[in-house]
Amino acid sequence: MPSPNSSDLSASSFILASLPGLETTHFWMAILLCFMYILAVTGNCAVLFIVKMEPSLHAPMYFFLCMLAAIDLALSTSTVPRVLSFYWFNTREISFSACLVQMFFIHTLSAIESTVLLAMAVDRYVAICHPLRHPAILTNAATAKIGLVAMARGVLFFLPLPLLLLPLPFCRSRVLSHSFCLHQDVMNLACANTTPSMVYGLTAILLVMGLDALLICLSYLLILKSVLGLASWKERLKVFSTCVAHICVVLAFYVPLIGLSVVHRFGKDLAPVVHITMGHIYILVPAVLNPIIYGVRTKHIQRRILNLI
Repeated sequence: MPSPNSSDLSASSFILASLPGLETTHFWMAILLCFMYILAVTGNCAVLFIVKMEPSLHAPMYFFLCMLAAIDLALSTSTVPRVLSFYWFNTREISFSACLVQMFFIHTLSAIESTVLLAMAVDRYVAICHPLRHPAILTNAATAKIGLVAMARGVLFFLPLPLLLLPLPFCRSRVLSHSFCLHQDVMNLACANTTPSMVYGLTAILLVMGLDALLICLSYLLILKSVLGLASWKERLKVFSTCVAHICVVLAFYVPLIGLSVVHRFGKDLAPVVHITMGHIYILVPAVLNPIIYGVRTKHIQRRILNLI
């Protein structure tokens, strides 16, 4: 493997980040990531199988959960196998085109997941605040249309990101900050004016993830207002407990996303291990936690899992 700054390095490739001085730990880190990836695949596939096989779960909330599981499977599969190849076989070089494709999938799938989380928040709002209208508003057909809108929204907003990077020259160090490709990370390596790419990337994130987060908070403020209007604390806790799983899933998605953004913006002087660890958390932790959270909090899924075991 040539040096990352070597002139022999292909002009259309990047070098994935490694842990300086900790190369001997790569094998064990790959074992940990592989274990988490297996958990994510097993858990999310189990959710998809259970919802498909259980007619009582053919409802909008569980269809949204299936969308979430499919997104987590796609997001982790688009990154983790390449990361494991890097850690196990030291294949640090990734082609420019493969990097752009991976970047597109990571950002687009994250945007789709954010939209689905917003849809799940709206589902909880309608179910709690307007229970009689819930079956008429959130039908199976409406749920399918929301899924299509989420996909179209993610693709339309984030397809321009790799296209804006495509014509840029890269003449500096080609070493990335993560073991996979992110827009801001690749953009920082360009030796040309990146203002249009930076402005568009920030605008897309604010209009998708930022707006979704605000609307999710608004939904829960309205839910809280409705719950506090109930007569007894027992009724309030019973109603609000139906939202606990979704709140945990929202936190599992947005906390790593915000953490990764903060590290990119203010953590230039931090050790490489911080950047790499935050990237792994962002990719894998939501995919691992989501099926566990809904498995613990949803009695129908619990019962089906116990029957399978």
